Amino acid sequence: MNKAVFLDRDGVINEVLSDRVKFVNKPKELYFLPGVPEAIKKLNAFFDYIFVVTNQGGVGLGFMKESQLQEIHNHMIAELKKEGANIQEAVYCPHKPKAGCACRKPNSKLIEDLGQKYDIDLSQSYMVGDTDTDIIAGKKAGTKGVYLGKSDPLADAVFPNLITAADWIIKDATSRESRI
Repeated sequence: MNKAVFLDRDGVINEVLSDRVKFVNKPKELYFLPGVPEAIKKLNAFFDYIFVVTNQGGVGLGFMKESQLQEIHNHMIAELKKEGANIQEAVYCPHKPKAGCACRKPNSKLIEDLGQKYDIDLSQSYMVGDTDTDIIAGKKAGTKGVYLGKSDPLADAVFPNLITAADWIIKDATSRESRI
């Protein structure tokens, strides 16, 4: 079975609610956070797959069309690829925040569906996010949870950014592997 890292998008990969951008509604509004391409490159060297799993309620609320969101994701993946960082696939929940769908985090359907599609051992995989809903979704799916921010009591680890989290994830996965 394969191993993967699932990354939330806004606040993990790109800026959101920053001086430059409030929300990403166009490709030109996507600004990578410091160290993100390097972190993904490091994770690519150890994991079979890196995915983006994101709630994008702006589609359901009418702030952007689904085709615009796909353009943003295609742009993000292409820009990361230029840096040698590979994202296998970006999946999203386009529904309104209170729509009650199965795919919106903290539900785990997006992660579980990718797990089935790519034959992933979720118990050997990680969900990285900047909200408790990301960590809860990962836990429900059976992954370890890595929180980017100050603290999250549900997370297995907490780091200020993806580049420092990547080092821990690789070290943790390596030590888990040696115990199997």
